[in-house]
Amino acid sequence: MRVVVITTSWPRTEREFAGRFVADAVERLRERGVEVEVLAPGSGYRDYGLAYGGGMAANVRRRPWLAPLMLCSMWLAVRRAARSADVVHAHWLLTAAVARFAGRPWVVTLHGSGSAGRFSDEELARERPRLVRRLLRPAAAVICVSETLATAVRAAGLDAVVIPNGVRVPDEVGPPAAPPEVLYVGRLSPEKNIDTLVEAVGDLNLVVAGDGPLRDRVPNGLGAVPHAEVERLLERASVVVAPCEREGFGLAAAEALAFGKPVVAAAGGALLDLVTDGETGLLVPPRDAPAMRAAVERLLGDADLRGRLGGAGRDFARERFGWDGVIERTLGVYRRALEA
Repeated sequence: MRVVVITTSWPRTEREFAGRFVADAVERLRERGVEVEVLAPGSGYRDYGLAYGGGMAANVRRRPWLAPLMLCSMWLAVRRAARSADVVHAHWLLTAAVARFAGRPWVVTLHGSGSAGRFSDEELARERPRLVRRLLRPAAAVICVSETLATAVRAAGLDAVVIPNGVRVPDEVGPPAAPPEVLYVGRLSPEKNIDTLVEAVGDLNLVVAGDGPLRDRVPNGLGAVPHAEVERLLERASVVVAPCEREGFGLAAAEALAFGKPVVAAAGGALLDLVTDGETGLLVPPRDAPAMRAAVERLLGDADLRGRLGGAGRDFARERFGWDGVIERTLGVYRRALEA
């Protein structure tokens, strides 16, 4: 089988988080013998400086006249690559506008990125259902990475299948660091509620891995680090904090569960699909720094509770996000697209 993957986000270095889950999925598909060609900004089509930096949505708002040029470049690239493809797999809603003209069966994965604000897949499905329905109706399948996102898509009048992003579940996890570390992994930007994070637990041996416009708010942050270092930090952590209630999936929280770490999460968005209060972590009201601090301190003071929640989270991650199951479900979507 030959698949063309088109995406607006792709990691250019091993330190970049953006699009890492798409790259990981492509790697696993190739391991299963699927021939995959990736069309990404700068390595497949020209993005005219819109894909990175502040993010696609913010860049398009500032320079909307460049969007048609980028779409034209994407369209030409897809038409060329699809000539010898069996299936085209588009990631994010924008790429569906191009994939529908590929001349091949196509599927789309919606990620509902919280960083895109009102231009996110989820917000568009809720606020512009007619547009989204018209755009996605020709797709052989609409894949959503969370039940939260799928609910919005179904409300727009479309069928949706839920296939979450995959994560590696290690066979063994070493002991956490001493003194205990509280970990945040992700973009340092306003919609991630970084101010709440710092106010709540900035003095509790907080370790921050990530970069973004609010980097100066966490002067001791590590910046962007390779994914292997992220996994080392997860192994060392006692508690992982996920303060953004608008996540489209919550990859850092899913990886924390895979490493057996309890998650203190803002109660909202796709994090509600990942964290069950009192079972795999603790939920707190969004942007409530005192509640977040109390939850973290509760976990730091109770090793038995950390162990119980972490063990349940690890079992949940293995069943829900393990790569074998995620890739098998993705291949099933491809096969059904070809049969149709």
